[in-house]
Amino acid sequence: MNYRVIKENDLFLMTDKDGDIPAGDASGLGLYTKDTRFISRMETRINGQKPILLSSAADENYISTIRLTNPHMEENGELKLWRESIEVERTRFIYDGALYETFKLTSYYPKSISFDFSVLLDADFADMFVVRGFQYEKLGGKTDEESGSGLRVIKYVGADGVHRETKIKWNRPESRIGESGELYFDVSLNHKENVEIAFFVAPVVDGVEPTEHEREEAMKKLRASYETWNAASTAIRSDVPLFDKLYHRGVQDLRVLLTDLGYGSFPVAGLPWFSVPFGRDSLIAALQMLPLNPVIAKGTLLTLASYQGQKEDGWRDEQPGKIMHEIRYGELAGTNQVPFTPYYGTIDATPLFLLLAAEYYHWTGDGDFIIALKPHLDEALAWIKKYGDYDEDGFVEYYQKSSKGIANQGWKDSADSVVHRNGDYAEAPIALVEVQGYVYQALTRLAPIYRSLGLDKQAGEMERDAAELRERFERDFWMEDEQYYAIALDKDKKRVESVTSNAGHILMSGIASPDRAKAVAERLVAPDLFGGYGIRTMSTESAGYNPMSYHDGSVWPHDNSLCLLGLSCSGYTEEAAMVMQGLLAAAEKFEYYRLPELFCGYDDSLGFPVPYPVACSPQAWAAGTPLTFVQALLGIQPDSLNRRITMKPSLLKDMNELIVEQLQIGSGTLSLHVKRVAGSIDVEVLSNGTGYELVIQ
Repeated sequence: MNYRVIKENDLFLMTDKDGDIPAGDASGLGLYTKDTRFISRMETRINGQKPILLSSAADENYISTIRLTNPHMEENGELKLWRESIEVERTRFIYDGALYETFKLTSYYPKSISFDFSVLLDADFADMFVVRGFQYEKLGGKTDEESGSGLRVIKYVGADGVHRETKIKWNRPESRIGESGELYFDVSLNHKENVEIAFFVAPVVDGVEPTEHEREEAMKKLRASYETWNAASTAIRSDVPLFDKLYHRGVQDLRVLLTDLGYGSFPVAGLPWFSVPFGRDSLIAALQMLPLNPVIAKGTLLTLASYQGQKEDGWRDEQPGKIMHEIRYGELAGTNQVPFTPYYGTIDATPLFLLLAAEYYHWTGDGDFIIALKPHLDEALAWIKKYGDYDEDGFVEYYQKSSKGIANQGWKDSADSVVHRNGDYAEAPIALVEVQGYVYQALTRLAPIYRSLGLDKQAGEMERDAAELRERFERDFWMEDEQYYAIALDKDKKRVESVTSNAGHILMSGIASPDRAKAVAERLVAPDLFGGYGIRTMSTESAGYNPMSYHDGSVWPHDNSLCLLGLSCSGYTEEAAMVMQGLLAAAEKFEYYRLPELFCGYDDSLGFPVPYPVACSPQAWAAGTPLTFVQALLGIQPDSLNRRITMKPSLLKDMNELIVEQLQIGSGTLSLHVKRVAGSIDVEVLSNGTGYELVIQ
């Protein structure tokens, strides 16, 4: 990873590894909130020269520590500063909507020395879409700037009429302020003496300004919030250190990606570009997190319900009952130059909303929540029937209406992701294979919950709709020659006969017949789809295959995780183990054992996974992937309707024990010790406070 990023709630900072944001940077570094860049330049200098990087760490996500030193400095034969005389330790964190950064300057020169230390901070208030290269028509501009001792305020009025400011404060008197706003500090130190220069950077929107806290107290509260998160989450230990590291990394990354807009915590999609509410991404990440901390699913459902579609609006691809794709808060959204206010161009968010609500209930038994959410569930069910089936063929399909919307509206949303055998791109309306599985799973999992609430008529309708969908699906999506399901049906109801990972998602839904599910499971781990590090998005034998592409041959961990859940619940434990082992081998090669958003689809004969150039990291549904490993290994399926938990545990090849503590099910927790004994798997129940019967198969 060539950048360093920290985040807390909806403010994040991305810099280079030195901790700087160089002038002219084109990669999008900056301090962002509300889709606006509040710091666009950040440069440190010692006697006017750039320091040398010693170490750079951001493994804790919420705090970053970077160590630098000075280069050798001579002028006209006169020594100005001996090399490596000064250690610069810069520590930064975000708390309560503001950035705290401290420079600790320590001298290791044997005599007293004096030098000039400078920090340049500036703001361009660029909209996130502008940073990412989107076309725009009208923007605002900077108005004025206030500079004084210990305080600098940069002001901007957007074309949307919103007043934005960056307020910068520092704790030590500067010696002077340069023409470009550089802050200069004269520093004199004896051997091993140090001085700290602390900055507070606050984004201000329409006069709403974050509170400045005492630095040590803010850090203490931030650490405490992580301790609370860890204490409330499922913990695991095994005899495979890499497995434990990957799980722990996922848990910490998911914590940093949590945001609360007033409806409870939910995961944003990922950093740096998608630190906002997303329909599909947030829902899938929350689904992955059910065994870790199911309350996140509740916050996700409530947040998305609050933005549920209310009207027909072609500009935003909105319809009544539809769950949004993405919302943005910047200047371009505020002036309607982009339709993301929110934008609804996603075909899978609405069935995933229903699916997550059903699975949340089966894990928690929280019937009161389902009753409270029922109006939103009913609206989403109505959308599937009225709007989701665009051409009334019995399948849910997408069709772009917005002129600035997204053409392909499944999770593979790039323009080249739905490809016929002859290389032609499919034309909309397009019915994706996995979406039919999501709809089927939502209907079959919600129906018994509705029946338990006395809603027999609605439950019966869902069951009939599901049965009819399954019959149509088996007839129209199956490719007999490939013994596999097509990725989609196009506008002419022709099968799009590429072999892709999408079909793996249907295994968790139950829509496939047993024989065909077996064929899919075996193909997912065949050499054309499985390259050793994970399941590729497209078979090497398909016309559109490209190992370097975004969606046509790359490996996406979250995609693998949904295939993995399906393999596990369908009983294909050997295939599931292959997928987990592959992802573990990949994670071992990435920084901090962090699975990125995606990586290239080359096979493992290279000896390492090939990074995708612009993959987001951390990414919520990539971070959630190792959580599904635990669910898959336990083979666990909670059933709150019947107050029963079924398990069919397994272990990885080199794993002899797995301890899972505080697995939240029902109104309590379950703790287990799974171990290999004389070649078989034994389960010791350490505690069962769920109130549910545990059935181990």
